[in-house]
Amino acid sequence: MTRIRPFQPGDEAALSRVCLLTADAGGDATGVLEDDDLWGEVFVLPYVARHPEFAFVVETDDGRVAGYIVGAPDTRAFEEWFASQWWPRFADRWPRPDVERTRQDGTLRYAYGRGPGVEPYGDTHPAHLHIDLLPELQGQGWGRRLIDTLSEALRARGVPGLHLVASSDNTGALAFYDRLGFERVPSHDGVQAFARTL
Repeated sequence: MTRIRPFQPGDEAALSRVCLLTADAGGDATGVLEDDDLWGEVFVLPYVARHPEFAFVVETDDGRVAGYIVGAPDTRAFEEWFASQWWPRFADRWPRPDVERTRQDGTLRYAYGRGPGVEPYGDTHPAHLHIDLLPELQGQGWGRRLIDTLSEALRARGVPGLHLVASSDNTGALAFYDRLGFERVPSHDGVQAFARTL
């Protein structure tokens, strides 16, 4: 039976796979970057390394991980850790590009530019999340259940609010967050940020 369960060590490869298969505005990003591993190392693996207690997966009845949600309860602290401890490990593998010529350059410049205080809504909504579901799970309520599961875990830790950012091109995700009652907040070009009080 398909179910939500807490992240377990050993899930990392499956999480990276789901991230890759949904990273292109909700679609398969295989081959979009020069190195497919970059997606997971920026958008999912740091979260399970730093905050495994705020990571949940959807496991299918045949034992596959086909979706996940990961979160950080304090975005400022997480971004400081990402910039000072997580990302420097990859400097040799993925040097910082001087200019943005490719989509991989853009993703790398984003990763190198991460740091505390970049997002103004982090003060009132300090937690943030990343969520991805393979198409086989979409439209069945799993996304809502994952967000509810993470929200409850954050509430239990006294976190007052949650935010997320989605690509402006991912119209399905934008409509989904609107339906869940997230509030649209001022955003950077190419993305839409959402916030929710817990």
